[in-house]
Amino acid sequence: MSDLPGDSTATSDRAVTEPADQAAFRLEARAFLTEHAEPLAAIDPWQVSGFPDDQQARSYFERGRDWQRTLATHGWAGLTWPSEFGGAGRPSWAERVFREESASFGSHAGFIGSTIAMLGPTLQVHATEAVTARFLPSLISGEVAWCQLFSEPGAGSDLAGLATRAVRDDDHWVVDGQKVWNSCAQFADWGFLLARTDPDAPKHRGITFLLVDMSSPGVEVRPLVQANGSTHFNEVFLTGVRVPADQVVGEIHGGWAPARTVLANEAAFIGRGGGVPASDRLRDLAAQHGGLDDPRIRQRLATVITRERLQGLMGQRIQAAVRDGREPPFDPGLTKVMAAATKVLTGDLAAELAGPAGMVDTDRTSTWIQAEVINRFSISIGGGTTEVQKNNLAERSLGLPREPGHDRNTPWKDVPRG
Repeated sequence: MSDLPGDSTATSDRAVTEPADQAAFRLEARAFLTEHAEPLAAIDPWQVSGFPDDQQARSYFERGRDWQRTLATHGWAGLTWPSEFGGAGRPSWAERVFREESASFGSHAGFIGSTIAMLGPTLQVHATEAVTARFLPSLISGEVAWCQLFSEPGAGSDLAGLATRAVRDDDHWVVDGQKVWNSCAQFADWGFLLARTDPDAPKHRGITFLLVDMSSPGVEVRPLVQANGSTHFNEVFLTGVRVPADQVVGEIHGGWAPARTVLANEAAFIGRGGGVPASDRLRDLAAQHGGLDDPRIRQRLATVITRERLQGLMGQRIQAAVRDGREPPFDPGLTKVMAAATKVLTGDLAAELAGPAGMVDTDRTSTWIQAEVINRFSISIGGGTTEVQKNNLAERSLGLPREPGHDRNTPWKDVPRG
């Protein structure tokens, strides 16, 4: 199987050809991982993160948090973040090298890693010095777990149309509304929230970005049960929730700017993927079912591997640009659209290789196959639906005319809502 592109077993040869500083860092990273990370062999290769059992889901979440704590304790968290923000201040290549070495081990930050990728750069770019000093250290260390509180039942594809209200009351904001599709909200300590603070302004210009303690009175989290029994997603109800006024990120009524930074990093994170590539499992399935000798199967495997590699590189370039305060080199939505299409390819190939039994059996391999098929829907929705991302790419990247709309400059309170 190693003659197929994308074999993830070899990183040792890179140190021979790369610059001396990168080679030395690679050896240092490998030594740390060897001492502290779980061996890849100790991890079930067919493990999925969508657990029907709540205790298993909590355990998986906490394992990711524990690994983030280990990284932070030993100086390996936030490798490319500035030291004043609790990072290691390493060059941009450090994260790539560490990811390559980590591929040979089983430990990863899981969901915690996604919220760090979304919120960390946002705070660095948009938050005050006091806010970054207060929240970044515990974010990067994994001591405080976060969730995203953006989408609403009536504002998913059109996020800027959100209706959750925040009204100023002396030194607090009082928040009322409902959020939905909030990943791991039942486990999170804090949430980053978008709320309508000026209903007289057009929808993009009357939003404020708030940081909310999830243990605040008036916060209620209700799990949403998926087709496989998992409750990864939730809906969150906010009733009279009081948020201190100094927990604002960016300008009051100007929350759309930090929100776009979050969305850009979310799209990049989803697009680049994480953990063991799906292509590794697909090769295992092909070997089990006699598909490795079929040139058509090999070509489909090569397509998936190529797309995974491209998505990873694209995500790294976007996040490096955001960390450096630069505009991404291309629209982050492109990685998200590509990842959603790749997930269709992996799910189709997995189901075809295993046959009907793969969709009805309950063994660990079949569970992985079923998750791969089901997850095509969640990845096409999370971080902005594929359809909306394609519209954005058409308008922002290709310069095509905007879709007809009447509400862009209309005060939000005057926009008709169902």
